[in-house]
Amino acid sequence: MTKKNVAQKLIASHLLSGQMVPGEEIGLKVDQTLTQDATGTMVMLELDAMGIKRVKTEVSAQYVDHNLVQNDFKNADDHIFLQTSAAKYGIWFSPPGNGVSHPVHMERFGIPGKLMIGSDSHTCAAGSMGMLAIGSGGLEVALAMVGQPFYVKMPQIMGVKLTGKLPEWVSAKDVILEMLRRHDVAGGVGKIIEYYGPGVETLTAMDRHVIANMGAELGATTSVFPSDHQTQAFLKQQKREKDWKEIVADPGASYDLLDEIDLAKLEPLIACPSSPGNVVPVREVAGREVFQVMIGSSANPGLRDFVIPALILENRRIHPRISLDINPSSRQILENLTEKGHLMLLIRGGARIHQAGCNGCIGMGQAPATDKISLRTVPRNFPGRSGTKEDKVYLCSPETAIASAITGVITDPRDLQKKLGVKYPRYQEPMDLLINTDMVYAPPKEGGHVEVIRGPNIQPLPKFEPLKKQLEGPVLLKLENNISTDEISPAGSKVLPFRSNIPEISKFTFSVVDDGFYNRAIKHQKTGSFIVAGANYGQGSSREHAALAPSYLGIKAVLAKSYARIHRSNLVNFGILPLVFANEKDWKSIERDDILSIDDISETVKKGADFKVMNKTKNMTIAMKCPLTPHEKEILLAGGLINYMIQQHKA
Repeated sequence: MTKKNVAQKLIASHLLSGQMVPGEEIGLKVDQTLTQDATGTMVMLELDAMGIKRVKTEVSAQYVDHNLVQNDFKNADDHIFLQTSAAKYGIWFSPPGNGVSHPVHMERFGIPGKLMIGSDSHTCAAGSMGMLAIGSGGLEVALAMVGQPFYVKMPQIMGVKLTGKLPEWVSAKDVILEMLRRHDVAGGVGKIIEYYGPGVETLTAMDRHVIANMGAELGATTSVFPSDHQTQAFLKQQKREKDWKEIVADPGASYDLLDEIDLAKLEPLIACPSSPGNVVPVREVAGREVFQVMIGSSANPGLRDFVIPALILENRRIHPRISLDINPSSRQILENLTEKGHLMLLIRGGARIHQAGCNGCIGMGQAPATDKISLRTVPRNFPGRSGTKEDKVYLCSPETAIASAITGVITDPRDLQKKLGVKYPRYQEPMDLLINTDMVYAPPKEGGHVEVIRGPNIQPLPKFEPLKKQLEGPVLLKLENNISTDEISPAGSKVLPFRSNIPEISKFTFSVVDDGFYNRAIKHQKTGSFIVAGANYGQGSSREHAALAPSYLGIKAVLAKSYARIHRSNLVNFGILPLVFANEKDWKSIERDDILSIDDISETVKKGADFKVMNKTKNMTIAMKCPLTPHEKEILLAGGLINYMIQQHKA
């Protein structure tokens, strides 16, 4: 019998089609789905467009955690639309203020051995408890809700052996920052990262959540931990011990790739602007003046991530220059911080307490001042994501964050002990938590009687045409490497309220990069146009608006060196050709406003042949590859996944 690692066991137990060979397309049975409000409105509209009556998953949950600021009616209308849609389709509903989707799902619904996909790239956080949890576009989540398989290319499995134990002032955030320091933001593309070894046993389930969550920043398909005594302890703490089962790698199981981290040798690390992969030791940037510190997000959501800063801050005050923003990750966390007295320590020390949710992580308020450093325990610091265009956001652990809040400058937290005599707090996960299950609402047994309430900003999905046989148009934009979906379709309190209104949100497409993009694109909406990009195009958030809005504006093909996994799938799902340079040197030969032409598109897709793109401006031909699975070919030929599903339903 073949010895399997944890990832292989999880995949094998859900495999519906394909072979577990890296690079081969596999179809997987989905047990659970997760949607949040910034992407969930589209999922509900997609379910409506497909004429769905009721979801077929074991558990589907809809969270409201992103669009919390109610400057006008739009977000409030979305919340009502989501709650009534959830009731109609048979989906659990977590209302605004109840917390960030990932830790709340872990508290309420996470079960070892289950497979979950979610319309949020940080869905992978649930890998912390022995689940196979994968972020994807909302349309793929909608299909999984109605019983369709989830298709993905079988990843390589990278085994990361952890040894030793974390020293004082170093925590789980420093582990994932070390991974990013080694592998950067594209180092996990096409891979599942599985953590194993004696060091894993020293990490709590919530420590593992921190590491698994930011596997998304590595570009990984997902991250996986075993389900062991730490997972059992977490579920016992949540009064759900009956949901636990052991899932560990077989002795002698192998991996496609290997890495090793000695936890005992790690030091405090920090990601400098403006990439999660721009990681250095904190001591190298110590002394830089700080104006804002933010603690709390899906990337540091555990009770200890708030208690440790609170205990360090006890009988102290933050620096007068600092705004210390505390974002509780769930209502349950907030209740326990209050009941155990830790919230008072934070408040008395000078902290500002915000509602449980994503908040400033997604640019929904808490934007930093002009040209001023903001330290955050969030997962991403892409340019402008904070809400301030030329921002200076650093990513760090709660220990580094609170140390810097006290001193007013970036501070290696070990210096608090050396210079101020502050001892590292002793902390052990309590087993006597207040458990709050009342604020996640179960759907009614039947949803046929439920009226879905739509506000005036909620618009139906636009119609998509089948793939054209020929395309000719201008290059509207030429981009460098590592363009994120934040730069394609920005977040923030100005843009997010239009997530259920594609014509309106499309006006912000690429606005972070080029304010004139929309006006150029709309002129070619009917005839079609192109985008040229570098490597790892579309990294970051799973937001399908970064494909949907360009498709609506007439972008029919992207020419790139390579793609982030989720964004490439989203391009295919909305009928955009994801072309790859056969020779990356040809990227230099194309300029903005060049006129490109492609002939015999549908035939080339059917045959799986290489494309020949004619640059009419330069009078040259560029060879492009477009490796597609049989399933992807059918989707593209139909003009996108919605068209494909409607065709299948009619057949």
